[in-house]
Amino acid sequence: MSEQVIMYMMLISGGLFLAVIVAYMVLSKYINKSDAKYIKQLREGTKEKSFSMEMLYQKMYVYFVKIPGLKRYTMKLRRRLEIINIDDEYLIRKQTAKTMFFALLLLVPLTLLLVIATGKDLFLLSILIIFELLFIETVMEGFVDKVDNKLLKQQIDFFAEMRHAYHETNMVEEAIYEVAQNDELEVSRQAEKIYEILISDDPESELEKYYDIAPNAYLKEFAGVSYLTKEFGDRKVDKGSLYLKNVNNITQEMQLEILKRDKLDYVFQSLSIIAALPVVCIQPIKDWALSQFSFTESFYNGKLGLITQILIIMITFICYILIRKLKDNGTNRSNVNTENPWQNKLYKNIIGKKVIDVFLPKKGTKEYRKTTQLLKDSASKLKMEWLYVNKLCITILVFLVSLILFNQMHKIAIDMVYTEPTTDLDIVGQMSESNKKKGMEITLQDNYFLDKYRGKPKTTLIEIRSAVARSDYYEGATEEEIDEGAKRIYDKLQIVNSEQMQWFELLLSLAFAAMGYYSPGWLLLFQKKMRQLEMENEVMQFQTIILMLMKIERVNVEIILEWIERYSNIFREPITKCVNNYEAGAWEALEELKNDVSFLQFIRIVESLQAAVEKIPIQDAFDELDTERAYYQDKRKDSNERLISRKGLIGKAIGFTPMVVLFVGYLIVPLVAIGMMSMTSSFTTMSGMV
Repeated sequence: MSEQVIMYMMLISGGLFLAVIVAYMVLSKYINKSDAKYIKQLREGTKEKSFSMEMLYQKMYVYFVKIPGLKRYTMKLRRRLEIINIDDEYLIRKQTAKTMFFALLLLVPLTLLLVIATGKDLFLLSILIIFELLFIETVMEGFVDKVDNKLLKQQIDFFAEMRHAYHETNMVEEAIYEVAQNDELEVSRQAEKIYEILISDDPESELEKYYDIAPNAYLKEFAGVSYLTKEFGDRKVDKGSLYLKNVNNITQEMQLEILKRDKLDYVFQSLSIIAALPVVCIQPIKDWALSQFSFTESFYNGKLGLITQILIIMITFICYILIRKLKDNGTNRSNVNTENPWQNKLYKNIIGKKVIDVFLPKKGTKEYRKTTQLLKDSASKLKMEWLYVNKLCITILVFLVSLILFNQMHKIAIDMVYTEPTTDLDIVGQMSESNKKKGMEITLQDNYFLDKYRGKPKTTLIEIRSAVARSDYYEGATEEEIDEGAKRIYDKLQIVNSEQMQWFELLLSLAFAAMGYYSPGWLLLFQKKMRQLEMENEVMQFQTIILMLMKIERVNVEIILEWIERYSNIFREPITKCVNNYEAGAWEALEELKNDVSFLQFIRIVESLQAAVEKIPIQDAFDELDTERAYYQDKRKDSNERLISRKGLIGKAIGFTPMVVLFVGYLIVPLVAIGMMSMTSSFTTMSGMV
């Protein structure tokens, strides 16, 4: 890349880097606009006399949502933050703008480094920029996860203060209100919302609304238990308050979850970077190999080198996506636009709908039921139509990219014939300048004949030898030199004439397109497998919920089913079906639920619920949960340890795969294979001379 281009890139990056400072001066001119007026109202009573980053973040947010390229990421980030910072528009905007600001600060210099590192390789640069955007998105998600984990840790302290306040007031809503007024933490806003629900005219319906926007399941449990205690009253159990005992159970669940998330973060803290690093290392390894072993130029600058690069990029991309899916710690990820995403817009198009409906399975068919079940099992937010929009778009994209890459490979092979110095392989080091100059002279001579016979596949070696013998280039040459030159030109001509789109390449493009068509389904299968690892953990959460509910008066099996449905993830579909059929026959609905699942621990819970329907009280049906609470706690810890260990092993295997492929497939194998071929050729030549 020329110094002038690099200078332009540095100037552009520097301008973007300083844009934030300049933005403050520019934004001040628009202070009277409607958006700015709204921000001013939000800041009423908190005016700053000097420069304030708080105000700058608010103004940044207004501009971020107006810039087309940044609006998507800004709104995506906002959707996650607004769940945590409930009803706090000022804080939502501040955290969103702050995260976007630091993401841009990271993006600009990183892009500049990539431009300098890749040089003139536009293909590799475009791939690196795509990975860079994925990496920035991962950083943004990591920030939101930290906010979510911070809220979870605040809940621990909040529940501890709740215990003291409840002892003093002996009223649930008053205790919540008193603790909520003590500080301005994120959990305080959630507590105020729960307090408003409890004192509302219709707390039950308001509580249902809160369940849809609560940032985590533990706040849902706390809100539900608080409502039941307020409605049905508290009671003494084992010389203590049942309400406080239930709050303590929720606290223990949160402590286990915090430990689990911390360990998962520790295990996966660098795997995403390790998985993506090979893409960045492709160009440095290529440059080093070419500088140390000139005989590898035919590989790295040829078709095989490009094919290997594409394979490394594909493997890296797949592994990077799988690592992100594997690391998912179960936080509330509502960053998917389920209202009107681009898939929905494309499907609503008349032409798009007709094309997609051709591939959509018909309702009632086996394929339709199978796909619907897979979407549910993988907890995907996609609709059936959106899934097939993704499939068809990926199919078309992969097919077109495959054709372009095959065409590019042919072009590279022809360029290698026309531009590579014609000389024998040099085992170690770079080619000397004299040898390179001599080799280029021979190449230019050969190019004259190649241009003459290019596009004429029926040209024979005899015709080429005759043309070589008559040319000025070989005037005074020996018969042996003429034969050698003619053979070399003939071999090059065969390469040039054969490098065009072949029928099998079209078939390969179709095969790759078919793989692209099925790839969204394979990703859903992977998500399903990862969710199955969480089965035992979810069943133990059900046990904790039942333990909290079974001692509350007027609680029946139907209420328990509604609660575990609300907090279920993996078993949601069969539980929902059971709740809907419950009134038609409790025993039969539970029996059907038992037949729909295969996990033994959950089946035992269903059998206990069946016993509580007709035979014995709920408390007696689940008495082992209370008597063996310590055992189940230890079992839960052991289950989390095994889950983290299993995810860690899978994550390390996936994360290090691209790096292994890079060094083995792109460095070691080419050096060994081409070196052995070169040595064999040299020994053959030496044997012929003896």
